[in-house]
Amino acid sequence: MQSPKLSSRYNISSVVLLAGIVLALYLCYRLAIPFLSPLVWSFTLAVLFRPLCRRLGIRWGSESAAASATVVLVAILVVIPLIFIFGAMLGEAVRGAGLLSSAVETGAWHSTIESHPWIRPALSWIDQRLDLPDLFGTITGWLTTFSASLLRGSFAGFVNLLLTFYFLFYFLRDGDQAKSALQHLLPLTAPEFAKLKERVENTVRATVYGTVVVAALQGALGGMMFWWLDIPAPLFWGVVMGLLSVVPFLGAFVIWAPVAAYLALAGQWGSALLLTLWGTAVIGLIDNVLYPVLVGSRLMLHTVPAFIAVVGGIILFGTPGLILGPIVVTVSLVLLWIWRERLDRAAPHRLKKETVE
Repeated sequence: MQSPKLSSRYNISSVVLLAGIVLALYLCYRLAIPFLSPLVWSFTLAVLFRPLCRRLGIRWGSESAAASATVVLVAILVVIPLIFIFGAMLGEAVRGAGLLSSAVETGAWHSTIESHPWIRPALSWIDQRLDLPDLFGTITGWLTTFSASLLRGSFAGFVNLLLTFYFLFYFLRDGDQAKSALQHLLPLTAPEFAKLKERVENTVRATVYGTVVVAALQGALGGMMFWWLDIPAPLFWGVVMGLLSVVPFLGAFVIWAPVAAYLALAGQWGSALLLTLWGTAVIGLIDNVLYPVLVGSRLMLHTVPAFIAVVGGIILFGTPGLILGPIVVTVSLVLLWIWRERLDRAAPHRLKKETVE
């Protein structure tokens, strides 16, 4: 039987060890913060493309070759189209702001006031209190400056992109070894770890699935309205609105709102009002209503905690929070479930012991 002195020393050693572990984990967290974005996106891509990599590895007999081929495929299918589309979108945004500014400077605004007596008081009020040429000139200048800042920041974005692919390669190639090492370190049984792993992977897939479905629907609805109003290139702008819907704190309104303003300045008030109502009541609300429902149903979460997980994650972590927020909530729920299961299994033994005593 262990002496009280040895037991006390063991307890102190355990407390010191636990404190060291907590400190080490905190320092590891601080070390990982600069790489949070590429780590999160590479992990997300690894979860999505791991089945393909596994099939290639079985066929070719080389995990490294399969991981390399998968990384190249991801770059071709995901990154290159996004670069071209966002470049074209930014150029069109600058050009559109220039058109708005030109429409105001040429006096189209005043001709619109004269041709619509029924809204003349409201338009005159706006015209008297806002320097519209200066406002749209400022917007155009901001977009031009933003474009230049994107070019200046392209090096940092390029580095993050390289890091994402770098981490992705090792997530794909060494994912099984990493999961085995993590399972050995965590105080979880094999079934408990399998449950945690399954829920995390399902969370990533559900979040990506919900984001893509909602963005595609918003882009389609926006493109359809552009086509209905006979706005040029509705397919292109529908794709752009869908892509912007994926970006936190942006959305399809970045496209349809300036177009509605231009239609209003051009005197097409019916089209401008229809586009504004459609963008606000249909396109805008779909994101707030449909996304938590889609994600929550696949995560087995109520709509409210699913919404808090996504929005709170974005507020806390930035763009990676789109994935991290739901993962944090899922891991918390799984750990609580494991704890509850252990308590339920231990309850009959405690009751039997108390009965015997």
